[in-house]
Amino acid sequence: MQKIVFNGHYLMYLDSAVADYWRAMALPYEEAMHALGGDLYVKKAGLEYHASARYDDQLDVALKCERVGNSSISFTGAIFRGDSLLIIGELLYVFADPATQKSKPVPQALRELFTRLEAGEPMATIRLGSWAELGADASLVRTEVFVKEQGIPVEMEWDEADHTALHAVAYNGLGQPVATGRLLVHEPGAGKIGRMAVHRMLRGSNLGKGILQALTAAAAQRGDREVLLHAQRSAEGFYSRLGFKVRGEPFAEVDIPHIEMFQPLQA
Repeated sequence: MQKIVFNGHYLMYLDSAVADYWRAMALPYEEAMHALGGDLYVKKAGLEYHASARYDDQLDVALKCERVGNSSISFTGAIFRGDSLLIIGELLYVFADPATQKSKPVPQALRELFTRLEAGEPMATIRLGSWAELGADASLVRTEVFVKEQGIPVEMEWDEADHTALHAVAYNGLGQPVATGRLLVHEPGAGKIGRMAVHRMLRGSNLGKGILQALTAAAAQRGDREVLLHAQRSAEGFYSRLGFKVRGEPFAEVDIPHIEMFQPLQA
């Protein structure tokens, strides 16, 4: 047996990298394409082989938007094993009307997002404000994550605390709300962060980190000595990596396992 990766699999690796590229742009693909009035279709895909990957190799896949034409978008990809270049790939997409599949010009908003990402610019903007200012957009994210995805009863998701909380909402380059959270006064000198939610397609893209840091900074600015939160056990590692520590024993909240976590603050 050769024990090497089948040639066609490399295209699958590059296709997975394209999904990560959209995540890096903070664009949930389906909603983004709907807002842009089109969809992307593969026109051409090619591979240049330099060496083979073996079945137990750990690989790194890099992807770059090389060119945006009138209706086409060209990506160049590369697959590495350590410092060794194995594969160079080319992916050519055409932006088209999903009903007719006829090509149409790439929207200017999408062109600008490609330019911003390739330049290393932030792909999301976080706004802080009241429920009156941000409630409609925060509701969209929370409904998708908590009510539709996690099955939390809608009457348990909304409470009066929303009207006194400081809310944070992250917006992508198309103005779509993609993440949210809120900050309450738990007791004098202690803030409580809650209702942390990130669009399911964009988890792992640092949007949750940005929301958490924005709310933590707001708590420190108003003089809180610490912030605490009730973390779902599945997200405990995320909060630990950002400096939160476990306090107390696990408990159930809306039938989901939680743990209290906290972080001391400096004024």
